[in-house]
Amino acid sequence: MRTANIERKTSETNITCTLRLEGTGKAEIATGVGFLDHMLQLFCKHGRFDVSLTCQGDVQVDDHHSVEDVGIVLGRATAAALGDCAGIFRYGSMLLPMDEALVLASLDVSGRGGLYFEVDLPTEKIGTFDTELVKEFFAAYAREAGMTLHVRQLAGGNSHHIAEAAFKGFARALATAVKIDPRADGQIPSSKGTLV
Repeated sequence: MRTANIERKTSETNITCTLRLEGTGKAEIATGVGFLDHMLQLFCKHGRFDVSLTCQGDVQVDDHHSVEDVGIVLGRATAAALGDCAGIFRYGSMLLPMDEALVLASLDVSGRGGLYFEVDLPTEKIGTFDTELVKEFFAAYAREAGMTLHVRQLAGGNSHHIAEAAFKGFARALATAVKIDPRADGQIPSSKGTLV
C-alpha cells in the first residue's frame, strides 16, 4: 500500500496528515474550516483515498493560512506516497458535471508542479469561506505534489457547485493518474527515465 505520513508546523498552522492512495474513501478531516472539510471529504470519497488530517490554524485571522497549508501538506503526502512514480499511469482527466456546473480537471504527475486555473467563482464567499482560497489550495497542492494541474470551468453559475465540481473532478483525475498500470511492468512513465 502506498501511504505517507506528513507533519508540518509553523507559527500559523500545525498539521498532521496520513494519506493512503489505495483506500476506500475514508475521510477523517478536521481543518477548522468547514467548507474545506466538506471539499476534502468529497475528494476522499470520489478518489477512493483514505485521509486522516487535522489542522490547528490561525483562523481568528482568516482561513487563508489553513487552506494553503493543508494544500501544501496533502501535496507533499501525495509525492511521498508516489515515491519515484514507478508504474503509474501518470495522466488523468475528468470532465465533471455538478448540476449546472461543468469543470474539467486534467493533470500530469510530471515532477513539474504548476496550476493553470480558469475558474470564475461568481461570489466572494461560500458561507464564510473566501472563494479565492479554492485556487490557493490547488496551487499549493500541485506545486508540492510536482504535478501539472489544469482546472477549467466550462459552465456554472453557483459558486458552491463550481467548487465542488473542481474538487470532485480533481479527485477522479488524480485517482486515474496514480493508479498502477499493469502493462507498465514497474517502469517510470517517462522517456527520460525519471519524473522526480
